[in-house]
Amino acid sequence: MDRRQFLKFGSFITVSAATGAALTACGGSDGAADNGLALARGAWKFPQSVASGDPRADSILLWTRAVPAASDNVAAVPSAATTALRLICTASDNGAALGSNAALSGATVADVRLPLQAQYDNTIRHKLTGLTAATTYYYQFIAGDNRSNVGRFKTAPAADADVAQLQFVYMTCQDWSVNHWGAMSAIAAENLDFIVHLGDYIYETVGEDFQLGAVESRHDALVLPDGVFKNGSAGAKYANSLNDYRYLYKKYRTDTRLQALHERFAFIAVWDDHEFTDDAWQDAQTYDGSFNADGSDLHQSARRRNANQAWFEFMPADVTLDAANTTFQNIKIYRDFQFGKLMQLVMTDERLYRSDHVIPESSVNPATGKPLGRIGSRYLVPQDLFNSVEAQKMAGAKTIGLDPLTTATILGNPQRQWWMDKMQSATATWKLWGNEVSLLRMGMNGVDAVATLLALNAVSSLATAVGTTAAAAGGNFAVAGAMVAAVTAGAAATVAQAGGVTIATSAASGGAQDAQAAAGVKAGLTAAQASIAVATFGKVAAAASAGQSGAALAAVAGQTIAFGYIKPEVQENKANSKFVAASGKKEALAAFFTKFLLNCDQWDGYNSERKALMAHLKTNNVKNVVAITGDIHAFFAGTVNDDFDATGGGTPVMVDLVSAGISSDSFFSYLRDASAALGDIGVLVAYPLAVPVPGIGTVNLSFNLLDYTMGKAAPTVAALAEQTRVQLRGALAAKGVPEAQLDATVSAVLSGLPANADFSTNLLSLAQQLSALGNNPWLKHLNTDAQGYTLVTLTPGKLTAQFKQANKLVGTSAPAATIARTTTATVTAGSPSVIIS
Repeated sequence: MDRRQFLKFGSFITVSAATGAALTACGGSDGAADNGLALARGAWKFPQSVASGDPRADSILLWTRAVPAASDNVAAVPSAATTALRLICTASDNGAALGSNAALSGATVADVRLPLQAQYDNTIRHKLTGLTAATTYYYQFIAGDNRSNVGRFKTAPAADADVAQLQFVYMTCQDWSVNHWGAMSAIAAENLDFIVHLGDYIYETVGEDFQLGAVESRHDALVLPDGVFKNGSAGAKYANSLNDYRYLYKKYRTDTRLQALHERFAFIAVWDDHEFTDDAWQDAQTYDGSFNADGSDLHQSARRRNANQAWFEFMPADVTLDAANTTFQNIKIYRDFQFGKLMQLVMTDERLYRSDHVIPESSVNPATGKPLGRIGSRYLVPQDLFNSVEAQKMAGAKTIGLDPLTTATILGNPQRQWWMDKMQSATATWKLWGNEVSLLRMGMNGVDAVATLLALNAVSSLATAVGTTAAAAGGNFAVAGAMVAAVTAGAAATVAQAGGVTIATSAASGGAQDAQAAAGVKAGLTAAQASIAVATFGKVAAAASAGQSGAALAAVAGQTIAFGYIKPEVQENKANSKFVAASGKKEALAAFFTKFLLNCDQWDGYNSERKALMAHLKTNNVKNVVAITGDIHAFFAGTVNDDFDATGGGTPVMVDLVSAGISSDSFFSYLRDASAALGDIGVLVAYPLAVPVPGIGTVNLSFNLLDYTMGKAAPTVAALAEQTRVQLRGALAAKGVPEAQLDATVSAVLSGLPANADFSTNLLSLAQQLSALGNNPWLKHLNTDAQGYTLVTLTPGKLTAQFKQANKLVGTSAPAATIARTTTATVTAGSPSVIIS
């Protein structure tokens, strides 16, 4: 066989070397290298089109799937004799033919005959080597009488090349069954070098609760060939067999928008959890209620191997699967890429080697005698409990001679050392980490949150009491406020009245606040009662001087008392607070008086390993490390610190930029639905807002407060209105407003929102108070209710990431105006910080 056309048949992946000139026939009139296989004859088709992946300076992995023209697009290929198709590749410009099945033109650098094997569902994975660095190539497959669409890829720059700029998109979480894939059309129009996919390329379930929302009509219902019911004999199913997983890849890849991405750009992909099972670790399934009889997680090695093989067959990744390896760890997908002197990209696998959550879902809740499930293990985990259990697990590992992180790891020991070595030895200016789950601490102080909510709940009744008292006090709202404040702090009514009058008298004679307080104490108030009474008197008097009157003054008094006395009292006394008792919810609130980690399926649940990685970067002076992350269905940007629990939150070491999902329901929507059963606590996540729209009726919105609870800066009225633009547009579209009228209608409604007292007073105050909780100060941007993707532009001096948020469905179609807003995060070389614009 010609050495230029060496073809390896020892495994599913075939390999050939390109030439620098046009090929001549090697035993066949078609011009393809002769490997002894007969070419397919007759009518064929390529129902999943073509794809390329893992671009290196001298190679690429090319993919397609071909079936007879009469075959179903997604059915399994029946057993048949192996036949062959052709692959041709050229460096000649075929841009005009991109995405069509027009014949390639120009001199070919490869013309190869490749085997179509039914055992691999007629998929082709071919590695083409000997390519020229930083070069755009076009390729096409030919089966029988039919050509595939033309594909395009660009090889990476040589390792020693000076590179002025790279541009790529990273994307994640593309659930077929909800929302829309319009963002893919926007990505296809970008000018890119490649695409990074961070996982959740498919979703293994069909009919789950989170998949029952509105979806574009071009996505029909999925039907798993062999799916297993999650519970009993009805409801949601999950993929289990190799045919199931293959079906999902085939079905997803029939969407021409996803095909267009693969045709135009090489992918660099890893998986996350849904390519196997939700929140997976190793081969374990963690669905609620799906435990073994002894309470342990179900380990499904055969299912895991099926998931591995399907990913391997359908993803254009230059990795190998070891069929002889009988364990579930029969594939290694972590790998790295060099793009000249500008960037080293390190892609990790954060599912196949990770240990169980530190507090497993199968842990027994002592209050119920049943497994915890998600809440308390994956989500909303008490931080003190987490720290204690993680320390115990690590100590246990050390006792038996293991690395302490063995039982508390996402990466596993070998991959962690590989990551450290790659980061330390990297010579490129930028070190980017393709990281499935966020490195950012996402915590919540439950004490402060409950104290804030109880204070907020008291504002209205306090304002009413002040108004009533003022009416009896000759309309003096400042004195009335002082009296109600003193009573709230425990003073008897007669003492409060005397104290209020005395404080007013002292103020009238020019007494400073300390003199007013002293006068209040002399009238019988305690120091604490006098302090809040003086503060309330002063605030209301100042508001009256500014021209406010009546109910507005009562509201000022209510706010001052609630946040000047009630909130600090709850913070100090927690479950023993008199205001907790008065709420009638002491038992329900008791569990919330602690600090929580919101999501322990991400790096917050593997804190010691995260600290070890950050210590490695810091100790070895590894600079310009940025993680590009998916998984959580939200946009985040912030710094990853060496120890988030240190004073001030520790020292920034690197940056994490998190992208929302393409279509999957948002992080906010998940928590909104989960928090609905938590009563008053639910307002930490969402606030119901009714917006009247002339000619349409009332639009009911669920306003996103999760952002503020997690640390978003306090809003103005205008910022609060702008925040709801995308959700309002979607709600109006659902009401039947034509897309041509949507933007004008949305702007008109938003301009009128400040006149809505519920919006401009209650909601604004709530958002501002939640922001003041001060959670997660390292988060510089967060948008937890979004779909979209992220466009990265990288130069030697800076990295800019454009978070592109997509608009919602319009009826049953993707919106014509896909991108709703763009937020830019900028990281400057040499500084582990991020600026948002």
